[in-house]
Amino acid sequence: MNKTAPVVLVIDDEVQIRRFLRTGFELNGFVVYEAGTGNEAIRMLTQRPVDLVIVDLGLPDTDGADVVESIRAWSTVPVIVLSVRSSETEKVHLLELGADDYVVKPFGMAELLARVRVALRRQSRAQSGEPIVRIGPLSIDLAARAVSLHDKRLTLTPKEYRLLQVLAQHAGNVVTHQHLLKDVWGSIHVHDTHYLRIFVRKLRQKIEADPNSPKILVTELGVGYRLAQSLDADLPAWPETGAPGDAAADKADTRTEAKTE
Repeated sequence: MNKTAPVVLVIDDEVQIRRFLRTGFELNGFVVYEAGTGNEAIRMLTQRPVDLVIVDLGLPDTDGADVVESIRAWSTVPVIVLSVRSSETEKVHLLELGADDYVVKPFGMAELLARVRVALRRQSRAQSGEPIVRIGPLSIDLAARAVSLHDKRLTLTPKEYRLLQVLAQHAGNVVTHQHLLKDVWGSIHVHDTHYLRIFVRKLRQKIEADPNSPKILVTELGVGYRLAQSLDADLPAWPETGAPGDAAADKADTRTEAKTE
């Protein structure tokens, strides 16, 4: 066994799905462990180190959400959820529990591998303490609190920088609206999503080549936002569309910015 190969634990009660995932991962240099139930998976995780967990929600002995919550009680290992459930509420719930990403069945192996690599890179950067996040021409130095585009320093307001900082700390992974609002504006503003629309728009005007077709700061509709890990990662993102009330929010920007800062 290659000791440097990343180890993934696949938790799914369907043998065919496990076989499909094992083949795909092993062809791409991963070592694969399998578990058919949540309880078996938790036992395995306490007995051997893994670099990543893939978990299906529809397990025979427990819900996959309970497995995610159990893992997060003691481990920071990246967790990607697989499920036929595609509701925005379900996605937000799993992400708030601590899942790093959510992939809806049916899916392609190329998409899953792209998301896996993002999760592993983020974990590696967190463990190494790497303070600089780079996405194409954008550089975010978390230690120096400096942001540059094409090697030119950008001027950001405190709230703009804090929003970008939180996204950079989770680069490549979706961050929910509630998480961003709580971290940037505080718990009393967790439902004030118009704050996010305003400041995401302002950030895109400063960091995107085309703010109307964002490649760096992308939207996960109904869930939150994702800072791309790299511009060539080819990560799928849900299309950007105007949410109800956006036009009114645009007109209110000048009245709201002073309050939200």
